[in-house]
Amino acid sequence: MFEAEEKMGKAIEVAKEDFASIRTGRANAAMFDKLLVEYYGAPTPMQQLASFQSPEARTMLITPFDKGAMANIEKAIRESDLGVNPSNDGHSIRCILPELTAERRKEYVKMAQRKGEEAKVAIRNVRRHAKDQIDRAVKDGEIGEDQGVRTEKELEAMTKKHVDLVDELLKGKETELSEV
Repeated sequence: MFEAEEKMGKAIEVAKEDFASIRTGRANAAMFDKLLVEYYGAPTPMQQLASFQSPEARTMLITPFDKGAMANIEKAIRESDLGVNPSNDGHSIRCILPELTAERRKEYVKMAQRKGEEAKVAIRNVRRHAKDQIDRAVKDGEIGEDQGVRTEKELEAMTKKHVDLVDELLKGKETELSEV
């Protein structure tokens, strides 16, 4: 049960990270979390190569620690699905996020729903695995049938709690995306 709850908690954390990487009207460093930059022949997370500042609501200022990586960082941003066109001033890269159109907002809502569904599937897979272990323990006589039934009820309650949490996160992200 503890292992199942821990894995469900990790699924929630992954969902939070995924939701944070979906862009809204405001600039935030989490948008760049999943971007990998080719750095000395190895794909490296952008967070390890630069610092991020948001001087304005829709502007992100990216300052590389190593100026030699600037071209690769700029290339990674340009090739990403963020829809921003970075400009390089020699010291830092400025990304100005365009206003979100209604069509783009709908796309982002669909993306959020897809990531939410992936999180729910992960939680349900954890439940299925835990249920199999409970059934095996009852069959092997390690625990009694009554204890098995009680544990399954606890597992169902835990699963429902985590799925509801994903739904809440998704609802919050949808609200955030639909704000103009």
